[in-house]
Amino acid sequence: MRISSYITSDGTASYGIVQDGKLHDAGKALHATLPDLRAVMAAGALDQLEAAAETGEVLDMESVKLLSPLPNPDKIICIGLNYMTHITETGRDKPAKPSIFTRYPSSVVGHDVPMIRPQASDWFDFEGELAVIIGKAGRNISEADAMAYVGGYSCFNDGSIRDYQRHTSQFWAGKNFVDSGSMGPWLVTADEMTDPAAQTMETRLNGEVVQSTPISDLAFNIPELIAYLSIVTELLPGDVIATGTPSGVGLFREPKLFMKDGDRIEVEISGIGTLSNPIRDEGQ
Repeated sequence: MRISSYITSDGTASYGIVQDGKLHDAGKALHATLPDLRAVMAAGALDQLEAAAETGEVLDMESVKLLSPLPNPDKIICIGLNYMTHITETGRDKPAKPSIFTRYPSSVVGHDVPMIRPQASDWFDFEGELAVIIGKAGRNISEADAMAYVGGYSCFNDGSIRDYQRHTSQFWAGKNFVDSGSMGPWLVTADEMTDPAAQTMETRLNGEVVQSTPISDLAFNIPELIAYLSIVTELLPGDVIATGTPSGVGLFREPKLFMKDGDRIEVEISGIGTLSNPIRDEGQ
């Protein structure tokens, strides 16, 4: 299934299944007990979602505002330096352990919603990534069992304010400006993409390819990430793991290439689709 979260024209938050370019609403019928997709995943209720969507209102995609598929996760965990090509372009060695930082949900918008370049900086960089969404709770998960905890996948853009990111050794400041990242256009359930390592990812700025990679180039693969993270924290249904970006980011180009007002950035992953966002200056 492809599942989207959205706000309808009357301002109601809902969710539903995408089929043949249309949204089949499930949230209206299930709202009393399952108010959002995170609740659906926590209850293991994808079958209820699918059944409700069969009789739900059919909506045009253009008639709603798409949210991040998981607009209210307990946590968004991001992995830095996790493609070998990106590690090479930064001049670093492969880390002994995953490099981890977090994002707040308020920093992430949905498909076709503007990503905002803040007034504080013009160093607004793109980072196409594969997002892994946790489907069931787990702690101290083994690598062998890790994929059973995956609920689905999405496209992610870890939009980064590079000068703020480099103010200290902690990435937080450059990664949490409001509406600076994006995720979507939907969640693809894990049963539809059984081998994420076989997929490819491409990032395009104004139609020109700026990043291109096989997902298999991950320095720490998905089972390794889930196992390591679950030692530290309990992974919960709806948690998002942004697995890192490949080479080609604007910071390490010569001359540097940053996003500006009027641009459009796209992240396409085979087996999922294309996440596309216009860039707007703060206050515009």
